[in-house]
Amino acid sequence: MREKLVVALLVVAFVMAPTVPMTEGVQTEKPLVIATIAPIASIVQEAFPQVRVVVLIPPGVDPHEYQMTAKQVELVQKASVIVTTGGHLPVERRILELRNSGEIEARVLLVQDYFKYGFRYLKESWYNNKDNPHGVWLDPYNAIAIAEATEKALIQSDPSRRTEYTITFERFRARVLGIVDSYRALIRSNGTAIVQMPPDQYALEWLGLRVVDSLKPEEEIPSKGIDELLPESKTADVLVYGLDSPEQMKNAMKELAAKSGKPLAGITVFWSSGNYTEWLVKNTASIIRTINSGECSPSKECPEEGETTERYVFLSLLTGIVLGTAIGVVLKR
Repeated sequence: MREKLVVALLVVAFVMAPTVPMTEGVQTEKPLVIATIAPIASIVQEAFPQVRVVVLIPPGVDPHEYQMTAKQVELVQKASVIVTTGGHLPVERRILELRNSGEIEARVLLVQDYFKYGFRYLKESWYNNKDNPHGVWLDPYNAIAIAEATEKALIQSDPSRRTEYTITFERFRARVLGIVDSYRALIRSNGTAIVQMPPDQYALEWLGLRVVDSLKPEEEIPSKGIDELLPESKTADVLVYGLDSPEQMKNAMKELAAKSGKPLAGITVFWSSGNYTEWLVKNTASIIRTINSGECSPSKECPEEGETTERYVFLSLLTGIVLGTAIGVVLKR
């Protein structure tokens, strides 16, 4: 009976959450917002379901190598707002060039726009303590900052819909913070982690887990050897890798887990569809389940499903959606 109740409430929760169309569709009168990658689009579309969001960089390609097509250049010229990961990708630098030359009229949001609303770069302690520009959207506070900067840009572009943009943004913020509060109550802070690649850091440190090393230190740097990481891995609380990463990298992290005797959690860094909050829940549940569950073994990730997972997903989604709905009602009044 309890299991059926959990499933029913989960269905209600997901139905209540807005859907996220991730591909270019039929032309409508909705304001056009361009997002350079799909995870950024998932933030924008969930926070602002009243706009049309189009993704520039197709899923499955390296965003550090992709260049805009001529058709995409024409598309960005029609946009009201362009939302980037911060400005470091080649596509984003090209957009900035077009804006500076006057070929784009849209408001282009870069990292300096996000900093105004609490956005942060984490430091790569394993690589000269440099700013980590990869995977910033995995941090829920960064997602809120990106959404808030987008809200301000949409209001500037379309002031007649100010109230509407504010209400949907506040709902999104409440949902995200509800999920954050639910999960932070379930984990011991001050733990440490080893990650597969720099983006994974942003899925961990907001939880209070400090990333002390990375199998691949940076985009341009070769991966470290398993034996080199082994001593530090033995003292870590968890190892984390990307489910959407190359097989060779995944196998290396599984070998490191087997040799170190530490649990291994899988997360998704780049997704092509779905709400932002759905992925926040899935990734965080995987990390916490891996740390807390006795079912995890050094050579095997924790199971994808189970009672523990259902409880984590239910608590965080229910709290976030209830808060988001309540915020919307208050603002409308």
